[in-house]
Amino acid sequence: MDIRNIYHRSVPDWLLPFLEVPEMQRLKDIGMNCGCEYTGFPPFRQQHSYSRWDHSVGTALIVWHYTEEPQQTLSALFHDISTPTFAHAVDFLRGDHRTQEATESGTLEMIRGSSAIRNLLDPMGLRAEDVGDYHRFPIADNASPRLCADRLEYTCGNIIQYGFAAVDEVRSIVEDLTVGKNEDGKDELMFCSAGAAVSFARLALECSHVYVSDGDRCAMQSLADLLRDALQDHLLAPQDLYTTESRLISVLTSSDHYRKRWEQFCSLSTVLCTDQPDDTRDWKVVPSKKRYIDPYVQNAGRVTSLNSEVASLIHQFLDRSLDYWIRSL
Repeated sequence: MDIRNIYHRSVPDWLLPFLEVPEMQRLKDIGMNCGCEYTGFPPFRQQHSYSRWDHSVGTALIVWHYTEEPQQTLSALFHDISTPTFAHAVDFLRGDHRTQEATESGTLEMIRGSSAIRNLLDPMGLRAEDVGDYHRFPIADNASPRLCADRLEYTCGNIIQYGFAAVDEVRSIVEDLTVGKNEDGKDELMFCSAGAAVSFARLALECSHVYVSDGDRCAMQSLADLLRDALQDHLLAPQDLYTTESRLISVLTSSDHYRKRWEQFCSLSTVLCTDQPDDTRDWKVVPSKKRYIDPYVQNAGRVTSLNSEVASLIHQFLDRSLDYWIRSL
Protein backbone atom coordinates (compact mmCIF):
# COMPACT_ATOMS: atom_id res chain seq x y z
CA MET A 1 0.00 0.00 0.00
CA ASP A 2 1.66 3.21 -1.16
CA ILE A 3 0.21 6.33 0.47
CA ARG A 4 3.53 8.18 0.77
CA ASN A 5 2.36 11.23 -1.17
CA ILE A 6 -0.16 11.92 1.60
CA TYR A 7 2.81 12.87 3.78
CA HIS A 8 5.18 14.47 1.28
CA ARG A 9 5.05 14.92 -2.46
CA SER A 10 8.05 12.66 -3.15
CA VAL A 11 10.99 10.90 -1.56
CA PRO A 12 14.01 13.26 -1.57
CA ASP A 13 16.90 12.00 -3.71
CA TRP A 14 19.35 11.85 -0.81
CA LEU A 15 17.05 9.43 1.06
CA LEU A 16 16.54 6.95 -1.77
CA PRO A 17 19.75 4.90 -1.26
CA PHE A 18 18.84 4.31 2.38
CA LEU A 19 15.58 2.67 1.32
CA GLU A 20 17.50 0.07 -0.68
CA VAL A 21 19.86 -1.28 1.98
CA PRO A 22 19.23 -4.95 2.87
CA GLU A 23 18.13 -4.15 6.41
CA MET A 24 15.36 -1.90 5.08
CA GLN A 25 14.40 -4.21 2.23
CA ARG A 26 13.76 -7.00 4.77
CA LEU A 27 10.93 -4.90 6.18
CA LYS A 28 9.00 -5.25 2.92
CA ASP A 29 8.22 -8.78 4.11
CA ILE A 30 7.19 -7.81 7.65
CA GLY A 31 3.52 -6.86 7.92
CA MET A 32 2.06 -4.02 9.96
CA ASN A 33 -0.69 -6.13 11.51
CA CYS A 34 1.49 -8.61 13.37
CA GLY A 35 0.31 -11.75 11.58
CA CYS A 36 -3.40 -10.95 11.97
CA GLU A 37 -3.57 -10.27 8.23
CA TYR A 38 -3.04 -14.00 7.56
CA THR A 39 -6.27 -14.89 9.41
CA GLY A 40 -9.92 -14.59 8.48
CA PHE A 41 -10.74 -12.13 11.26
CA PRO A 42 -12.36 -8.89 10.11
CA PRO A 43 -11.09 -6.28 9.37
CA PHE A 44 -7.85 -8.10 8.53
CA ARG A 45 -9.14 -10.41 5.82
CA GLN A 46 -8.46 -9.36 2.24
CA GLN A 47 -6.17 -6.50 3.21
CA HIS A 48 -3.83 -4.82 0.78
CA SER A 49 -0.15 -5.27 1.54
CA TYR A 50 0.97 -2.84 4.25
CA SER A 51 4.51 -3.52 5.39
CA ARG A 52 6.94 -2.19 7.98
CA TRP A 53 8.89 -0.79 5.02
CA ASP A 54 5.83 1.21 3.91
CA HIS A 55 5.37 2.43 7.46
CA SER A 56 9.03 3.32 7.97
CA VAL A 57 9.26 5.28 4.73
CA GLY A 58 6.02 7.09 5.51
CA THR A 59 7.24 7.98 9.00
CA ALA A 60 10.51 9.31 7.58
CA LEU A 61 8.65 11.43 5.01
CA ILE A 62 6.45 12.97 7.70
CA VAL A 63 9.54 13.95 9.69
CA TRP A 64 11.27 15.31 6.58
CA HIS A 65 8.17 17.28 5.60
CA TYR A 66 8.12 19.15 8.90
CA THR A 67 11.82 19.37 9.73
CA GLU A 68 13.90 18.95 6.53
CA GLU A 69 16.54 17.58 8.89
CA PRO A 70 18.38 14.40 7.72
CA GLN A 71 19.34 13.15 11.18
CA GLN A 72 15.77 13.16 12.44
CA THR A 73 14.49 11.75 9.15
CA LEU A 74 16.91 8.82 9.21
CA SER A 75 16.14 8.13 12.86
CA ALA A 76 12.48 7.85 11.86
CA LEU A 77 13.32 5.67 8.86
CA PHE A 78 15.30 3.20 10.97
CA HIS A 79 12.98 3.07 13.99
CA ASP A 80 11.54 -0.36 13.02
CA ILE A 81 14.66 -1.80 11.42
CA SER A 82 15.07 -4.49 14.09
CA THR A 83 11.40 -5.55 14.06
CA PRO A 84 11.07 -9.34 14.05
CA THR A 85 8.72 -11.34 11.86
CA PHE A 86 5.09 -10.83 12.91
CA ALA A 87 6.25 -7.81 14.93
CA HIS A 88 4.28 -7.44 18.18
CA ALA A 89 3.18 -11.10 18.13
CA VAL A 90 6.77 -11.69 19.27
CA ASP A 91 6.06 -9.34 22.21
CA PHE A 92 3.20 -11.71 23.09
CA LEU A 93 5.66 -14.60 22.75
CA ARG A 94 7.91 -12.83 25.28
CA GLY A 95 5.04 -12.06 27.65
CA ASP A 96 5.10 -8.33 26.92
CA HIS A 97 1.39 -7.94 26.14
CA ARG A 98 0.79 -4.63 27.89
CA THR A 99 3.70 -2.44 26.76
CA GLN A 100 4.72 -4.23 23.53
CA GLU A 101 8.22 -2.79 23.71
CA ALA A 102 10.29 -6.00 23.85
CA THR A 103 10.73 -5.94 20.07
CA GLU A 104 12.06 -2.37 19.99
CA SER A 105 15.58 -3.22 21.16
CA GLY A 106 18.38 -3.81 18.69
CA THR A 107 17.95 -0.80 16.39
CA LEU A 108 21.31 0.79 17.12
CA GLU A 109 23.13 -2.54 16.99
CA MET A 110 21.63 -3.36 13.60
CA ILE A 111 22.66 0.02 12.18
CA ARG A 112 26.17 -0.39 13.61
CA GLY A 113 26.38 -3.81 12.02
CA SER A 114 25.33 -2.65 8.55
CA SER A 115 28.22 -1.65 6.32
CA ALA A 116 25.70 -0.47 3.71
CA ILE A 117 24.13 2.01 6.12
CA ARG A 118 27.46 3.16 7.57
CA ASN A 119 28.83 3.79 4.08
CA LEU A 120 25.87 6.06 3.36
CA LEU A 121 26.09 7.83 6.71
CA ASP A 122 29.83 8.60 6.55
CA PRO A 123 29.70 11.23 3.75
CA MET A 124 26.92 12.98 5.67
CA GLY A 125 29.05 13.21 8.80
CA LEU A 126 26.60 11.01 10.71
CA ARG A 127 27.27 7.99 12.91
CA ALA A 128 25.03 5.10 13.84
CA GLU A 129 24.58 6.71 17.27
CA ASP A 130 23.18 9.85 15.63
CA VAL A 131 20.32 8.00 13.94
CA GLY A 132 19.79 4.97 16.18
CA ASP A 133 17.25 6.38 18.65
CA TYR A 134 14.19 8.16 17.30
CA HIS A 135 12.89 8.69 20.83
CA ARG A 136 15.21 11.71 20.98
CA PHE A 137 13.10 13.61 18.45
CA PRO A 138 9.54 14.55 19.47
CA ILE A 139 8.32 14.97 15.89
CA ALA A 140 9.37 11.38 15.15
CA ASP A 141 8.29 9.92 18.49
CA ASN A 142 6.44 11.27 21.49
CA ALA A 143 4.97 9.95 24.71
CA SER A 144 1.53 8.44 24.27
CA PRO A 145 -1.16 9.71 23.75
CA ARG A 146 0.55 12.64 22.01
CA LEU A 147 0.81 12.71 18.23
CA CYS A 148 4.07 11.99 16.43
CA ALA A 149 5.13 10.83 12.98
CA ASP A 150 5.23 7.14 13.96
CA ARG A 151 1.74 7.22 15.51
CA LEU A 152 0.36 9.36 12.69
CA GLU A 153 1.62 7.05 9.95
CA TYR A 154 0.39 3.73 11.27
CA THR A 155 -2.92 5.31 12.23
CA CYS A 156 -3.47 6.80 8.77
CA GLY A 157 -2.34 3.57 7.14
CA ASN A 158 -4.71 1.46 9.19
CA ILE A 159 -7.63 3.88 8.83
CA ILE A 160 -7.36 3.26 5.09
CA GLN A 161 -6.60 -0.46 5.45
CA TYR A 162 -9.60 -1.11 7.69
CA GLY A 163 -11.91 0.93 5.46
CA PHE A 164 -12.71 3.53 8.09
CA ALA A 165 -12.04 6.43 5.68
CA ALA A 166 -10.97 6.96 2.08
CA VAL A 167 -7.54 8.22 1.06
CA ASP A 168 -8.83 11.70 0.19
CA GLU A 169 -10.39 12.15 3.64
CA VAL A 170 -7.17 11.09 5.33
CA ARG A 171 -5.21 13.42 3.07
CA SER A 172 -7.37 16.40 4.07
CA ILE A 173 -6.84 15.59 7.75
CA VAL A 174 -3.06 15.34 7.31
CA GLU A 175 -3.00 18.65 5.41
CA ASP A 176 -4.34 20.37 8.54
CA LEU A 177 -1.25 19.41 10.54
CA THR A 178 1.58 21.70 11.57
CA VAL A 179 4.35 21.75 14.18
CA GLY A 180 3.81 23.98 17.19
CA LYS A 181 4.36 24.23 20.92
CA ASN A 182 2.20 22.07 23.13
CA GLU A 183 1.06 22.75 26.70
CA ASP A 184 4.60 22.01 27.94
CA GLY A 185 6.19 24.40 25.47
CA LYS A 186 7.65 21.51 23.46
CA ASP A 187 7.44 20.82 19.73
CA GLU A 188 4.65 18.50 18.67
CA LEU A 189 2.75 17.59 15.55
CA MET A 190 -0.61 19.26 16.03
CA PHE A 191 -3.72 20.32 14.18
CA CYS A 192 -4.56 23.81 13.06
CA SER A 193 -8.32 23.29 13.40
CA ALA A 194 -10.42 21.51 16.01
CA GLY A 195 -12.59 19.92 13.34
CA ALA A 196 -9.73 18.03 11.74
CA ALA A 197 -8.39 17.03 15.15
CA VAL A 198 -11.75 15.63 16.23
CA SER A 199 -12.16 13.72 12.98
CA PHE A 200 -8.69 12.23 13.35
CA ALA A 201 -9.22 11.35 17.02
CA ARG A 202 -12.46 9.54 16.21
CA LEU A 203 -10.89 7.56 13.37
CA ALA A 204 -7.82 6.77 15.49
CA LEU A 205 -10.10 5.46 18.23
CA GLU A 206 -11.78 3.13 15.75
CA CYS A 207 -8.31 1.71 15.08
CA SER A 208 -7.69 1.49 18.83
CA HIS A 209 -10.67 -0.82 19.19
CA VAL A 210 -9.29 -3.05 16.44
CA TYR A 211 -5.92 -3.30 18.20
CA VAL A 212 -7.55 -4.75 21.35
CA SER A 213 -10.37 -6.62 19.61
CA ASP A 214 -10.97 -10.24 20.51
CA GLY A 215 -9.89 -11.28 17.01
CA ASP A 216 -6.64 -9.32 17.17
CA ARG A 217 -5.70 -10.63 20.62
CA CYS A 218 -6.72 -14.18 19.77
CA ALA A 219 -4.69 -14.13 16.55
CA MET A 220 -1.57 -12.68 18.15
CA GLN A 221 -1.69 -15.08 21.10
CA SER A 222 -2.33 -18.07 18.82
CA LEU A 223 0.60 -17.08 16.62
CA ALA A 224 2.82 -16.52 19.67
CA ASP A 225 1.92 -20.00 20.95
CA LEU A 226 2.70 -21.51 17.55
CA LEU A 227 6.08 -19.77 17.40
CA ARG A 228 6.92 -20.76 20.97
CA ASP A 229 6.22 -24.43 20.28
CA ALA A 230 8.22 -24.35 17.02
CA LEU A 231 11.16 -22.80 18.87
CA GLN A 232 10.94 -25.38 21.66
CA ASP A 233 10.82 -28.16 19.08
CA HIS A 234 13.88 -26.63 17.35
CA LEU A 235 12.05 -26.33 14.06
CA LEU A 236 12.74 -22.60 14.38
CA ALA A 237 15.86 -20.98 15.76
CA PRO A 238 15.70 -17.56 17.49
CA GLN A 239 17.50 -15.94 14.53
CA ASP A 240 14.68 -17.09 12.23
CA LEU A 241 12.50 -14.45 13.88
CA TYR A 242 14.74 -11.81 12.30
CA THR A 243 14.45 -13.00 8.72
CA THR A 244 11.22 -12.46 6.78
CA GLU A 245 7.69 -13.70 7.16
CA SER A 246 7.73 -15.66 3.90
CA ARG A 247 10.93 -17.46 4.92
CA LEU A 248 9.65 -18.22 8.41
CA ILE A 249 6.34 -19.54 7.03
CA SER A 250 8.32 -21.70 4.62
CA VAL A 251 10.23 -23.23 7.53
CA LEU A 252 7.03 -23.79 9.53
CA THR A 253 5.23 -25.47 6.63
CA SER A 254 8.17 -27.77 5.92
CA SER A 255 6.87 -29.84 8.84
CA ASP A 256 3.57 -31.72 8.43
CA HIS A 257 2.59 -30.95 12.02
CA TYR A 258 3.35 -27.25 11.84
CA ARG A 259 1.91 -26.91 8.35
CA LYS A 260 -1.42 -28.08 9.79
CA ARG A 261 -1.06 -25.67 12.71
CA TRP A 262 -0.25 -22.80 10.33
CA GLU A 263 -3.28 -23.65 8.21
CA GLN A 264 -5.43 -23.74 11.35
CA PHE A 265 -4.08 -20.33 12.34
CA CYS A 266 -4.89 -18.90 8.90
CA SER A 267 -8.44 -20.27 9.13
CA LEU A 268 -9.20 -18.42 12.38
CA SER A 269 -12.28 -16.25 11.96
CA THR A 270 -14.42 -16.50 15.09
CA VAL A 271 -13.76 -15.94 18.80
CA LEU A 272 -15.77 -17.24 21.74
CA CYS A 273 -15.78 -15.29 25.01
CA THR A 274 -16.75 -16.19 28.57
CA ASP A 275 -16.28 -14.82 32.08
CA GLN A 276 -15.41 -18.24 33.46
CA PRO A 277 -14.91 -21.37 31.34
CA ASP A 278 -15.62 -24.85 32.65
CA ASP A 279 -12.30 -26.06 31.26
CA THR A 280 -9.46 -23.53 30.89
CA ARG A 281 -7.33 -25.78 28.67
CA ASP A 282 -8.23 -24.02 25.41
CA TRP A 283 -9.21 -20.67 26.93
CA LYS A 284 -6.93 -17.75 27.77
CA VAL A 285 -7.15 -14.29 29.27
CA VAL A 286 -5.16 -12.16 26.84
CA PRO A 287 -4.23 -8.61 27.90
CA SER A 288 -3.10 -6.01 25.39
CA LYS A 289 -1.65 -2.53 25.09
CA LYS A 290 -4.34 0.13 24.74
CA ARG A 291 -3.14 2.55 22.07
CA TYR A 292 -4.97 5.83 21.58
CA ILE A 293 -4.23 9.39 20.50
CA ASP A 294 -5.30 12.69 22.08
CA PRO A 295 -4.05 15.23 19.53
CA TYR A 296 -3.33 18.86 20.30
CA VAL A 297 -5.04 21.78 18.56
CA GLN A 298 -2.77 24.77 18.07
CA ASN A 299 -3.44 27.52 20.63
CA ALA A 300 -6.44 25.60 21.97
CA GLY A 301 -5.48 22.39 23.78
CA ARG A 302 -6.03 18.64 23.61
CA VAL A 303 -9.06 17.25 21.83
CA THR A 304 -10.27 15.68 25.09
CA SER A 305 -10.43 19.16 26.64
CA LEU A 306 -12.27 20.59 23.63
CA ASN A 307 -14.76 17.86 22.78
CA SER A 308 -16.59 16.11 25.61
CA GLU A 309 -17.96 13.37 23.37
CA VAL A 310 -14.51 12.32 22.19
CA ALA A 311 -13.23 12.52 25.78
CA SER A 312 -16.05 10.23 26.89
CA LEU A 313 -15.37 7.72 24.10
CA ILE A 314 -11.66 7.59 24.99
CA HIS A 315 -12.46 7.09 28.68
CA GLN A 316 -14.85 4.26 27.80
CA PHE A 317 -12.13 2.64 25.72
CA LEU A 318 -9.55 2.91 28.50
CA ASP A 319 -12.04 1.61 31.09
CA ARG A 320 -12.97 -1.43 29.01
CA SER A 321 -11.88 -4.60 30.77
CA LEU A 322 -10.04 -7.30 28.86
CA ASP A 323 -10.09 -9.63 31.87
CA TYR A 324 -12.26 -12.31 30.29
CA TRP A 325 -11.48 -15.62 28.63
CA ILE A 326 -11.29 -16.04 24.87
CA ARG A 327 -10.68 -18.89 22.46
CA SER A 328 -10.87 -19.39 18.75
CA LEU A 329 -13.63 -21.46 17.20
